[in-house]
Formats: sequence, structure tokens, C-alpha cells
Amino acid sequence: MARTKKKTKTTKKRQFKRPSLTLSNQQKLVAGSFLIIFGMLLFISFVSYFFTGNADESIINEFTTREVEAKNWLSKIGAWLSNFFIKQGFGVAAFIFSGLTVLTGVFITFNIDKARLKKNWFWGTLIAIWLSVALGFFTSKIDFLGGTIGYEVNAFLQDYIGKIGVVMLLIFGAITYLAIRFKMTADSFKALFKSAKKNIKSDFEDLSEAASQPPIVDNDLTAEAEAIKSTFDLDTEQKTTTANTQTPPAVKNDLEISAPIEEEGDVENKENNIAIEVENALEEASETDNLANKLVEDFGEFDPKLDLSKFQFPHLDLLKKYDSEGITINQEELEENKNKIVETLNNYKIGISSIKATIGPTVTLYEIVPEAGVRISKIKNLEDDIALSLSALGIRIIAPIPGKGTIGIEVPNKNATIVSMRSVIASQKFQKADMHLPVALGKTISNETFVVDLAKMPHLLMAGATGQGKSVGLNAVLTSLLYKKHPAEVKFVLVDPKKVELTLFNKIERHYLAKLPDSEEAIITDNTKVINTLNSLCIEMDDRYELLKNAMCRNISEYNTKFKARKLNPNDGHRFLPYIVLVVDEFADLIMTAGKEVETPIARLAQLARAIGIHLIIATQRPSVNVITGIIKANFPARIAFRVTSKIDSRTILDGAGADQLIGRGDMLYTQGNDMIRLQCAFVDTPEVEQITDYIGSQKAYPDAYLLPEYVGEESGTSLDVDIEDRDKLFREAAEVIVIAQQGSASLLQRKLKLGYNRAGRLIDQLEAAGIVGGFEGSKARQVLVPDIAALNQLLDEEKQ
Repeated sequence: MARTKKKTKTTKKRQFKRPSLTLSNQQKLVAGSFLIIFGMLLFISFVSYFFTGNADESIINEFTTREVEAKNWLSKIGAWLSNFFIKQGFGVAAFIFSGLTVLTGVFITFNIDKARLKKNWFWGTLIAIWLSVALGFFTSKIDFLGGTIGYEVNAFLQDYIGKIGVVMLLIFGAITYLAIRFKMTADSFKALFKSAKKNIKSDFEDLSEAASQPPIVDNDLTAEAEAIKSTFDLDTEQKTTTANTQTPPAVKNDLEISAPIEEEGDVENKENNIAIEVENALEEASETDNLANKLVEDFGEFDPKLDLSKFQFPHLDLLKKYDSEGITINQEELEENKNKIVETLNNYKIGISSIKATIGPTVTLYEIVPEAGVRISKIKNLEDDIALSLSALGIRIIAPIPGKGTIGIEVPNKNATIVSMRSVIASQKFQKADMHLPVALGKTISNETFVVDLAKMPHLLMAGATGQGKSVGLNAVLTSLLYKKHPAEVKFVLVDPKKVELTLFNKIERHYLAKLPDSEEAIITDNTKVINTLNSLCIEMDDRYELLKNAMCRNISEYNTKFKARKLNPNDGHRFLPYIVLVVDEFADLIMTAGKEVETPIARLAQLARAIGIHLIIATQRPSVNVITGIIKANFPARIAFRVTSKIDSRTILDGAGADQLIGRGDMLYTQGNDMIRLQCAFVDTPEVEQITDYIGSQKAYPDAYLLPEYVGEESGTSLDVDIEDRDKLFREAAEVIVIAQQGSASLLQRKLKLGYNRAGRLIDQLEAAGIVGGFEGSKARQVLVPDIAALNQLLDEEKQ
């Protein structure tokens, strides 16, 4: 029995063993050369058939008789092959097979990718059949043009659909071939007809011009006229040369630009130059690239927008147009301010050589050039004096203006103009912005629309006192992205501790928002859910980095490009990655309630998440150092400061003064680690946001919001040490310390009982299992469930019973 089983196993192994079809280089050379030569012989025999075919017809059946002589250039084999392929086969279309045979030999010899060869054989065979049928229909009397196949197929088709039907079928076949093989469309045919019409028209115009020209003069007369002309030109040239020698030399200019004169030797060298032809070696394509190219050719690139292909971006009419828009020049105000600035500086013996004004929507910039010898610091110290003389709020001196040899004095306008969201969205700068995440923040002092790329920032920190424009700034950022990016390309994670600022965006939950699984609302207002969401984003970040590592890409842009080109397999977990923008409306409140549990994931995301498309926008009205810590500041190079109450807050957010001198109502300073730019933030009102979200929310959406990875928080210790016998020896003493202090924390036990952190943690878990303290609440101390020592004794006595 054992021997029988062994034999069976051996048989199975032999059955599944596949023979190796890999050829060596020598075998490829032999096989390829054979096919190339055979294809050429086919071509020669086919050409010979048109001259010797009729003479050789009688000897086709006497192939084995040596005495019979064939007229074909390849003798009897050539006569038989040509008769088989042309007369009995496809007719003239048989030449295609000779070409395909040569092509196959070339591919095998030089080891070229076989996918293209299969495609050539497929289309070549179809063309041969179509051509055979077409020639058989139009030249039925000349049998060798369409061959037996063309004649028989025509006879069969005409019996069922008639001659008109065959013609229509042939036209349909040609159109199908052009559409699939060469990707032609109706527009391509239209353009072809237009160009043909244009060529015919130009040919007729050339003919009419030729007809209208005078008759050609006799060659002898023309030669004589040319000789006379050349003699006259020679005389004129000699006279000109003489005149030039007698003329005095011209006066040279200070700056003289001369072109190099070519000498005769240079001309000879040019004629003798030999052009060098440079041939670039083609890089070998890998198997993955070949498969990806075939998929793209068959199905096109992957389109992430396909699920919502009919999505329409919000139109400009949803945004309000204000009557007071546009810059109005008040000449009197400009003159008055100029005179006051000059007068104030003259009082301190500071002379000015020139002054220029640039009018913005809220602020006018006066650029002054001081006289030689004036110290810049002297002007800088006069900030308050100039503000006093101008009776203006928020004078800011830039000394000097970066990139210019001037000093800038920013003076608020008496009548500020509104910068509407509509004006910045409609601007060419925003509409034609070639950015991953374009954001239109507002307008500069020179009234130019200021557009930045959030993906390049890569994170944004906003600060400002209450009512100075932070929430409007956040709405401007979100509105910019809604007007530019498709729901498949960007997702928002909105955190709103105030619960009223971002609620309007609930309507676009299934289009643009991301949330945790099993979460009821996408906009997060509960601080405990914020911690879970931030940790979930960290998991998403780690998952995305794993995908980038497997795809050998450095950033999300490269990864998505590769995925669209179908070079990444979804079966391996790859997917299209949308950008994720995390918006926190009041960061100080989160720090106060959750502390390190919020700061740690925020810092992780800020440090690592830029490459995988997760970007943070954090706003706070209290930019103090305990809220905006050093770790956070280091990873947020892009800052926006609205008006703050003190210079200290200004230095915290901008690392310099200036934010305390702003005038409010959207007046802001923007920096990305370089110079500070003063902007007027674009104003978008609540009704406008409501109209935009209504417009988007009324369209077809995804089944659910974008789901972030599930995050499970720290488990409580209810399942630990339930058995009374396994409790710590200091359990009762620890319980008494906690109940007396009414504070359930491990640090208290460490101090009172002089314990290590691990033992104190285990005691807290045991106290929770016994029902003495409550569950884990983040950075807060646990709630003590036992009111006093008497209740504790009663609880512990009941456990013993």
C-alpha cells in the first residue's frame, strides 16, 4: 500500500510540472532569423504570383513530380505558397501576413516585449479579413485580389443583407477600427474634412494665381538682362566703396553693441561641418509598466471623480457683490497724510528726498526715501509720534521694506472698503492657480489678490482677539477649497468647541467631511471625541506612509499620479488618497480641557503628516505660550495674526511685533517664515456660506462621509484583579488615601505611599474594579465614587461576605 501511494504522489508531481518555454539567446537568434527569412520568401513568392500565377496553375497538383518546372521565382514551393495564401486565401491582403512574419522574427531576435507583437497580429488579421472582403466585393471578377475567402464571405453576406448591407457593414468595420485603434472621435473626422476643404481651396487659389501671371520671357533675353543688371550693381558697389573711404569716421556712442562679422574661413568651415546624429537609447520597460500601460490604453486612467462625475462646483452668484467694493482715491486725504508725515519728520531733523503712496482696501502704504546720513532706527522710534500727528489707529513702520531701499509707513484709510469673497474667487490669479490646495486669503496693500497653497505651507496657525475675524478667515479658507476642489480630492475634519461656528458645513457631510465610524455628527464638538479623532488621524497617517513605502513614492502627489496611471494594485490595499484638512476653531479650549492628550497627536501630525496630504489649520484667540507651545510653533511655519491686545501675544504668534498695531475687522498679517505681508481678509458672511453648502448639499453625494480609521481609547481596569485575594497589600491603605482626598489619581498614591508609577497604576485599576473610583477621563483625575471612610468600610465588608 505504501509503495502504491508513493507512485501516485510521483505521478501527480509529473502531471503539474510545466515545460519551460524560455529560449536561450542563441535559440532566439536562430528562430528569429528563420522567421525573418521565411517572411521575405513569402513576400517574393507573392510578388512573383502576379507575373507567373496563371502559368503555374496547371502544376500546383503535381508538386511532387521533379520533371515539372514552375515559373515562380521560388519554384514549386513559391508557386504553392502564393496560390494557397493569395488565390485560395485572402488575396492581396496576404502580403500583411508576410510582413507580420518578418516582424515576429525581429521581436524574437532582439527580445522585444511580446505584448505589442500580439496586438499587431490581432489588428493585422482583422485588417486582412476586412480588406479581403472589401476587394472581393468591389472586384469580384478579378478573383486573386480578394481571394477565395473574400469571394465566399461576400456571396454569403449578399444572400442575407444584399449589396447595400455589405457596403454599410464594411463602412461600420472601418469606423470601428479607427475609433478603437487610433482613438478617433466625431470631432477628429470633422477636423479632417475641414483640413481637406482648406487644402482644396488653397490649390484652386494657386491655380488662379498662376493663370493671372504674365507669360514667361525667353531665356536668352532673361540672361542678357541679368548680365546688364550685374554690371550696374558692380559699378554702384565700387562707387559706394570709394565714397565710404573718403567719409570721416563716425563718432562712437558710450555704449556700443557690435555683432561678430563672419570671415570667409568661417563660411568654408560651416560648409565643411558634418552634422552629428545623436541616438538616445530607450529605457527598458518593466512588466509592471507594460501592464499599467495596457490597462490605461484599454480603460483609460483611473478617475477618482467618477462616482460624482456630474458634480457641479458652486457658482459665483452664490457670493454677495458689495456696492462699496473697489479702491477709491481720496486725493485730499493723501495730501493731508503726506504733509503730516513730512512735517513730523522735519520736527526731528529728518529730511526726505521722495515719498510715494500705494492705496489698499484698508491701509495706504507711504514709501519714503530718507536723505543720506539718516539712521533708520531714528525713524522707527517715531512710530507713536507719527500716529499722534495723523490721529490714526494702527500706524506700522517697516524699516526698511524688504527688497527695496525705502521705509514704509502703513496708515489706515478713513473709509475702508470691503474685500468680498466674490472678488478674490473671481480673480484670474485664483481661477488659474496651479496649486494642490489653493486658498484665496484676501488682498494686499497694492490691491492684488493673495493666493497661497495650503499644501506648501504645510500647516497654518491663526490667532487674534475676539471679534477680529478668525472665524471669517476660516470660512474664507474653506470656501476657497469648496470652489476649487472636487469632493473626491479633499476632505475636512472640523473641530468646533464653540458648537456654533462651523455647524453650517453639516449639509456637505457626505460630500466633503470626514468622521469616525459610528459617529453621529461629522463636526466634532465634544472634547473626548476630539482626542479619538486626532489619534485616528495619526493611524490614518501611519497607514498612508505604509502605502507610500510600498509604492516607492515620496509624497501624496506622486502616489496619486501613480495610482491614476494604474501602476498600483487595489488588491494590495492601494487606494486613491484625498487630501485631509483638519480645522480647529478654538485650540485654547482643547488645551485647557485635554492638555497633553491633544497636544501630542497634534504635534505628531504637524511633524509628519505633510507628505501624505494631512494639513492642519488651528485657530485660537489666546496665543499664549501655554497654548501655542514651542513644539507646535516649530511645526507651523505659516502664521496668520489678526489684531491682538498686546505685544507679547504678537511676538508669540508672529515672533515679532506688529499684530497689536492692526485695526481689526479682517486686517491681518501673514508670514510663512519669511517677511510679513499685510492683508485685508476676504469677507464671507454666514448667509453666503449657507447658500454654498445648500447648493452642494442638494447634489448627489457619497453614501456616507469619509470614514477615518477606528480608534479605541485606553481601556479601563475593570477586568483586572477582580479577585480579592490578588489585590495589592496596600489596597486598603490606598483606598483610604483616595477617599480622604476625594481625588482619584496615581500621582497622589505615588506621593502619599511612596510608590513607583507602575504599582500606583495597578492600584488605581484595582480601585476601579472595586467600584471606588470611576473610569479613565484623559488628563483629569478619576471621579471618587465613595463619599467617606464609613462608606468605604461598608463596601469592603460587603465584599468579604
